[in-house]
Amino acid sequence: METWGWSTMLQFTLILALVFGLGLAVAIVIESFRRRFNHSHLEAHPIFEDPNSLKQVNCPYIYDPAEKYISLIVPAYNEELRLPGALDETMNYLQERAGKDQSFTYEVIIVDDGSKDGTKRVAFDFVRRYKVDNVRVVLLGKNQGKGEAIRKGMLHSRGKLLLMLDADGATKVDDMEKLENQILAVAKVKHQSAGDLSEAIQDIPVVAFGSRAHLEKKALATRKWYRNLLMKGFHVVVLLTAGPGVRDTQCGFKMFTRAAARKLFTNIRLKRWCFDVELVYLSKYFKIPIIEISVTWSEIPGSKVSALSILNMLWEMSLMSVGYRIGIWKISNRES
Repeated sequence: METWGWSTMLQFTLILALVFGLGLAVAIVIESFRRRFNHSHLEAHPIFEDPNSLKQVNCPYIYDPAEKYISLIVPAYNEELRLPGALDETMNYLQERAGKDQSFTYEVIIVDDGSKDGTKRVAFDFVRRYKVDNVRVVLLGKNQGKGEAIRKGMLHSRGKLLLMLDADGATKVDDMEKLENQILAVAKVKHQSAGDLSEAIQDIPVVAFGSRAHLEKKALATRKWYRNLLMKGFHVVVLLTAGPGVRDTQCGFKMFTRAAARKLFTNIRLKRWCFDVELVYLSKYFKIPIIEISVTWSEIPGSKVSALSILNMLWEMSLMSVGYRIGIWKISNRES
């Protein structure tokens, strides 16, 4: 009788697991289908306003010719406290470099992802200080996720090179020269004509990922065991979803040529933490060279990544894997 009871319980558990698995699979397919047009950016362009003159500024688009050498895109959600220090360091570096090199022109685009604190006020304070030609703010209205904030900033930037970096200043901004130099080296090999490479760089697709992989041993020693377990599991799922080749997909310090950004950010569908993995997948699809470069990185208090974020990443990677592999998500190769 006891054996029969355990057997029945085992069968019941297996049935429940099967029903749950089938339900999850159906939910993933339905959600992937629902997001099939997430890359069709039909919304109105953001309005850039000059807080000094209160006049609207024309909004560029990723298909327009570049007007600046580099654009820095900073996603910000409830970053009232951490944003000022990071922006001060960034602006000091950019101004110093521009003072030494007249060809070095820049813009910083702060994307407020529906913050509920004083992030918007802080961002516009920097626009007032450095003028709207150098610092611009995009307001998303409601929180949509880091991936969507970066996508919006990328699509409406003016740079030949485009750098995404976090609002906490965890990576020193002058490390962008490491990524920049590697992109220029790859572009030089690909540049066949006799024209100026500094002009042609925007039309050669190359991506450079900042990496913290060299810090992994130290991180493993200082993090809690369950966080290490979660991250190891996450890396395995990334490997299965996007394939090998990039050790650190999640570092928030990445640089793109304008041509690469055009291909990638007009196609991404994931809006939150896992968009980085989709960038790797799409880069491989388009055969865009990915360079991974070690950068200086510091743990800054106030991280918004939690165990729930990890679960959301796994959910989004499932959607991405199903969406692309069974053909629900189509990839556009529009050039202009």
